[in-house]
Amino acid sequence: MLIGYARVSTDDQDLNLQRDALRQAGCKRIYEDQASGAQAARPGLERVLEVIRAGDALVVWRLDRLGRSLKDLIALVELLEGRGVGLVSLHESISTASSSGKLVFHLFAALAEFERNLIRERTQAGLSAARARGRKGGRPKALDPAKRRLAVKLYDERQLTIVEICRMLGISKPTLYSYLAEGQTATAGGG
Repeated sequence: MLIGYARVSTDDQDLNLQRDALRQAGCKRIYEDQASGAQAARPGLERVLEVIRAGDALVVWRLDRLGRSLKDLIALVELLEGRGVGLVSLHESISTASSSGKLVFHLFAALAEFERNLIRERTQAGLSAARARGRKGGRPKALDPAKRRLAVKLYDERQLTIVEICRMLGISKPTLYSYLAEGQTATAGGG
């Protein structure tokens, strides 16, 4: 029997594309998760592993829907193989039912891990280069330094409520509190 597994990372993403592909591939049952691949708890996958039997095949739309990492993916494939269960990935056209399919699976999985590591390294290098040029990242301050000082002064004078100060300056309470903390740090460091 073909048993499908679909996963999306967030509630905003839609499972319909994966469901349709799995049904078209002939899956009789489809189990689903709406959780990050990094999360340990994936009840849909756990259920698949409970019901799948020797001779069945686990079908996924793409390999990255199944494993959190290359190590996790390979461990899962070995677990399935040990139970006599195959793995089919529709997007990559891989089936571990054959020796060549197993080889292709390992090559694709290794390349996917390599690509993720390259992206991570490039991101870190870009952030480091930006920091070296004096860029801190994050959102720009809502107010210029003079208005930030005014916010702190209004707060210290205690003539207006926090809500009134925020409304007057067009900022949120957390923004005001961060400016207050910034002002205290500057006062403590400068005086």
